[in-house]
Amino acid sequence: MSVETDFEVPYPRFGSEFGDEELEVLRDLLTSEKGLSQGPWRDRFEAGFREHVGSAHAYAVTSGTVALQLAVNLLDLRPGDEVIAVPQTYQATIQPLLALQVDVRFCDIDRNSLNIDVDQLETMITERTRAVLLVHYGGLPAEMNRVMELSRRHGFLVVEDAAHALGAEYCGRPPGSLADIACFSFHSTKNITTLGEGGMITFDRDEWAERVLRWRGNECDGDYRVTEPGRKTLKEVPHALYPGLAYTHDCAGIRHVGTNATLSEPASAIGLIQLGKLPMLTARRTWTAHQLDRTLKGLPGVRVQSVPPDVRHAYHLYTFFVDPGAGIDRDAVVAKLRELGVESWLRYFPLHLLPEWRARGHLPGECPVAEKIWFEQQINLPCQPTLTDVQVKRMRGALEEVLLSATG
Repeated sequence: MSVETDFEVPYPRFGSEFGDEELEVLRDLLTSEKGLSQGPWRDRFEAGFREHVGSAHAYAVTSGTVALQLAVNLLDLRPGDEVIAVPQTYQATIQPLLALQVDVRFCDIDRNSLNIDVDQLETMITERTRAVLLVHYGGLPAEMNRVMELSRRHGFLVVEDAAHALGAEYCGRPPGSLADIACFSFHSTKNITTLGEGGMITFDRDEWAERVLRWRGNECDGDYRVTEPGRKTLKEVPHALYPGLAYTHDCAGIRHVGTNATLSEPASAIGLIQLGKLPMLTARRTWTAHQLDRTLKGLPGVRVQSVPPDVRHAYHLYTFFVDPGAGIDRDAVVAKLRELGVESWLRYFPLHLLPEWRARGHLPGECPVAEKIWFEQQINLPCQPTLTDVQVKRMRGALEEVLLSATG
């Protein structure tokens, strides 16, 4: 599918491709008497996702943001607890923490991967550290073996925001089973989509499953206890909708209220089809990234990401870096590329510098690597699988023209 744009090489509005298979399943669902919610397609999508990531549990929800909110709920954080987070990610990764009386500390990033700097992380852990929230930036997995070793040693939980990382691998394993909890997004721009919005939360702990199902199903997550036989006072009414535990349990306390967050049948059906296309979509992203690498590695004042041998990059984002010390003005490069028809956006603004986090005491200079790279060096290029060979060639030519003249 194409989107009208003034750019010859547009930045992605769609991160995957649709075809006849998606159209046929939608036509079947919409012209039949099958329900459009809480049906077999959602169950099949979740089962396929569990198999793909290797997790015991996978639950489809309405967005990646909702998945992250549920993940934070599972952490059971209390006032005074400490959470370590990364600044180089979308705001949804850590936004739920703003509603809690917890201390959030930002760990700087590695200059190559833009993921959490594990060396610095190790120095930041205290006796109050209860969780680490990290992202696999752009689809390049973080150093999860080291992170999880620290987690086991110090007793904190780890949430991996894998919104960019579907199609990636780390030491032979896909993101989604590398940490205690993982969250995925199926937004239109992601590596697969579920009709524009959607998400998934994955984990292995059986005791978390009932809690997530209750939240997603518009029920409270509380401390429910079987009502003693002598205290039962409600008369059971047959055929009543949604009595829940009214006849069988008492509630001793509420942890979190629920919401309606289940993924619809049409969205789930599209998600399952898209999951089957993931190898093809990832291969196309990888091909485009390697073409861009070939061009950029030969240009002065430019640095590309290196990928460790035991890692497979999903290339949700293609990121490279320019050197201000070589006289290259990053903002001028982006502007000139746009003039030549190559659309670029800079992702993502360092979160600790947003006004809501500055209000919590965070200041410039807290994450100097993230700040320097984002404000001076980092450039994201289109890498979606819908790009044609001609568009990729045009992008390579524009990069050569702009960067050679920049170092002139």
